[in-house]
Amino acid sequence: MFVKLCGLRTESDVAVAVETGADAVGFVLTTSPRQIDVDLAGRLVADVPDDVLTVAVVRGITAAEAGEMALKTGVKALQLHGDYPKEAFDELADLPFQLVRATALGPDTDVRTGAFGEELLLIDSPVAGSGEQWDITRLREKQPEGKWVLAGGLDPETVATAIGVARPWGVDVSSGIESSRGVKDHGRMRAFVAAARG
Repeated sequence: MFVKLCGLRTESDVAVAVETGADAVGFVLTTSPRQIDVDLAGRLVADVPDDVLTVAVVRGITAAEAGEMALKTGVKALQLHGDYPKEAFDELADLPFQLVRATALGPDTDVRTGAFGEELLLIDSPVAGSGEQWDITRLREKQPEGKWVLAGGLDPETVATAIGVARPWGVDVSSGIESSRGVKDHGRMRAFVAAARG
């Protein structure tokens, strides 16, 4: 099970994520309780071993701005979160990082990984980063294809059940591993990875 721990903000967050065996770590570069600036993100990315995917997470900015930020941080992947059109992904296609399309499940959502040229598809709660659970049973009627990651309202207590229901390729967590909004709880980080793989 591919596991991404998102919204990391400190060197110790990164160290614990790597120690738990997380496959990917996410750094939020746009408005959020978890936002960090490009310079800090670049320093944190430099501490991550090569076998862990580093992801810059953005929403509400243009593809050009997002691409520029991702290049400055040195991440291996850029996650466009929200209603970005295929044209945004086309604009970034030649840059030296993977693309992650993160979206909520709506009636018209294309749930085929790669439909917009992305390497990874992330299906999230309609209120991203809120920790709110959503009705993941809807994924049974519209089962995503390819490498796709489930997010939204997951935590160490719920992730195993959610995996059983949705059958994702991977899982992503941010608020579910926090002691308070934007502050990671290292014990919950470890517990989440163990539960997702258990």
